Amino acid sequence: MPSPYRAIFSAPGSREFSAAGFLGRMPLSMMGIGVVTMISQLTGRYWLAGALSATLAMSAAVCGPQVSRLVDRYGQRRVLRPVTLVAVAAVAGLLICAQQGAPEWTLFVFSVGAGCVPSVGSMIRSRWAEIYRGSSRDLHTAYAWESIVDEVCFIFGPIISIGLSTAWFPEAGPLIAGGFLLVGVFWLTSQRATEPVPHPKSQQTGGSALRSRGLQVLVATFVATGAIFGGVDVVTVAFAEERGHKAAASLVLAVYALGSCLAGAVFGLLHLKGNPSTRWLVGVCAMAVSMIPLLLAGNLPLLAVALFVAGLAIAPTMVTTMALVEAHVPRTKLTEGMTWTSTGLAVGVALGSSAAGWVVDAAGAKAGYAVPVVAGALAAAVAVLGYRRLAGPAATGGRGEDDRHLRTDEDERVA
Repeated sequence: MPSPYRAIFSAPGSREFSAAGFLGRMPLSMMGIGVVTMISQLTGRYWLAGALSATLAMSAAVCGPQVSRLVDRYGQRRVLRPVTLVAVAAVAGLLICAQQGAPEWTLFVFSVGAGCVPSVGSMIRSRWAEIYRGSSRDLHTAYAWESIVDEVCFIFGPIISIGLSTAWFPEAGPLIAGGFLLVGVFWLTSQRATEPVPHPKSQQTGGSALRSRGLQVLVATFVATGAIFGGVDVVTVAFAEERGHKAAASLVLAVYALGSCLAGAVFGLLHLKGNPSTRWLVGVCAMAVSMIPLLLAGNLPLLAVALFVAGLAIAPTMVTTMALVEAHVPRTKLTEGMTWTSTGLAVGVALGSSAAGWVVDAAGAKAGYAVPVVAGALAAAVAVLGYRRLAGPAATGGRGEDDRHLRTDEDERVA
């Protein structure tokens, strides 16, 4: 492991909570595609499979920030364990109903419950922020490491989920994903020493973290960014199927994630100076431009090369985004703020997947790549228009007020 990464893991407990976070995040890349594979095998109805996957994503988008808001107030252990048990029970109900051929409405009900999963990535990043709050360089490396972990999950998660559901039994992919979630969250919440200190309601001001003007720009941009990801996933599967190699789609998408993983690893080694908002704007624009070559790819090898290059812009942009969230959101609402970016991505993925499916059905797979191209242009436009909110002095959504409030409380206790 390169020395900057070795350095961040010198903190007591960091290896353990990062490993637990890896397991807890695997369902992020396994559950949706696992449900699609399961339903398509059991019923042959892709529209139903897609609708259930979208329901999962939208449920996670709605519930995630609320769960994280409770975590900021009451702590990770008290909130994550009961929420995870509800989600796992819902997954079990979904699998049983699908296997038994229950009415379709029951599948949607359990999909809503299964989407009530905590944003494990936000929980891990908030632990890093607590440990390295005074060291921007170490925190940059830690965020880069977590982006690498995210991409590793997206490289192997779909392969594991699809492979289990096709080689073992249809319900195997979602079943194992639920197991990963249960083990990861309970292992993480058993580690109390590195858990961020909760901030009771009496210490919080200003309502939701989303009231931060800077966070609003980040979330809006991430909706468009999520549409890029959702569009690329759907169209790539259709592109591979049109050329008679549908199974190769997972490998091509893995190359996309690999590009991001490698870029994140290098980015974490750099000691960057200057305004992070400028780096973020460049990253978003690079992601947008990198979508254009997809329209020109005529075969799978060329598509894989184009996606690898496109992936190079992802992780650095994500790392910088987390740094901007940390700068523009009050410390007492940090977990919620990080989760809102994940929510924006989830909403965008659902929208991008739906739009891409419609275009593919109407005009073919190659034309479908127009969806991520348009989404990239929208992301760049929002980023440019909102740049001033991020580049100027951070109002921090009330960070200064919250910190002064906390210091006042501490001074009173000392007195």
